[in-house]
Amino acid sequence: MSDRASSYETIRYAVDGRGVATVALYRPEVRNAFNERMIAELSEVFSQVSGDPGMRAAVLRGEGRSFCAGADTKWLRQSVTFGEERNLSDARAMAAMYEAIDRCAVPVIGLVHSGAFGGACGLAAVCDVVVAASDAVFGLTEVRLGIIPAVISAPVVRKIGLAAARRYFLTGERFDADTALRLGLVNEVVAESQLGSVAERIVGEILRSGPRAVRACKAHLHLISQLSYGEALEQSAAVIAGLRVTPEAQEGLTAFLEKRRPSWID
Repeated sequence: MSDRASSYETIRYAVDGRGVATVALYRPEVRNAFNERMIAELSEVFSQVSGDPGMRAAVLRGEGRSFCAGADTKWLRQSVTFGEERNLSDARAMAAMYEAIDRCAVPVIGLVHSGAFGGACGLAAVCDVVVAASDAVFGLTEVRLGIIPAVISAPVVRKIGLAAARRYFLTGERFDADTALRLGLVNEVVAESQLGSVAERIVGEILRSGPRAVRACKAHLHLISQLSYGEALEQSAAVIAGLRVTPEAQEGLTAFLEKRRPSWID
């Protein structure tokens, strides 16, 4: 796969020769705050990544001084005039965006620097791996605007748990990267200058694994999280039985036994 890039208004999207996509939020003049256009473009690009069998991973980051400041103030100002029906349409569009990232067929690595407020915490919650700069600041601040973190509540509560959500949803207080790490919203905290190299290390680990296995593993995790314990055990048995007879699994197991690299590693 050759390097390629696509043009969007609010994001920058590029794919390298390994099948690794970079999706950068690109509204630096407003600290990459959400508007309708960005929500639509993120939905589109992650659906595109998910549907491309040549893709192996995606990196989500923000351009400029901040990862994402949450909702754009101009958009919020307009929303004051919206009726309930229009607000419902907007909320559903945002939910679809989070769903597209969450259900993306390949691993999504989020890189968070500076501020991540409101909906930006939702972005972190739907990434598979999140690396934050040591000086990053997070906040579920919607209650301070007279609303609640409703659309992001499902993925965020799933990520940090109900006990933490009860505190940070209700107080709207900000918290630092180390707290986000402790809560499980992020997986690793490093100096901002190291975000790119850490992302590359994680991508390298993903590329060592079977492409089909990685996709199957992510889909399986989503599925078993919705099943009872007994149903999850049965589903797991069926999945591994089906995968073991695939050419990729046969190659991987044979390579391991023969003490050589599998064919998917360059």
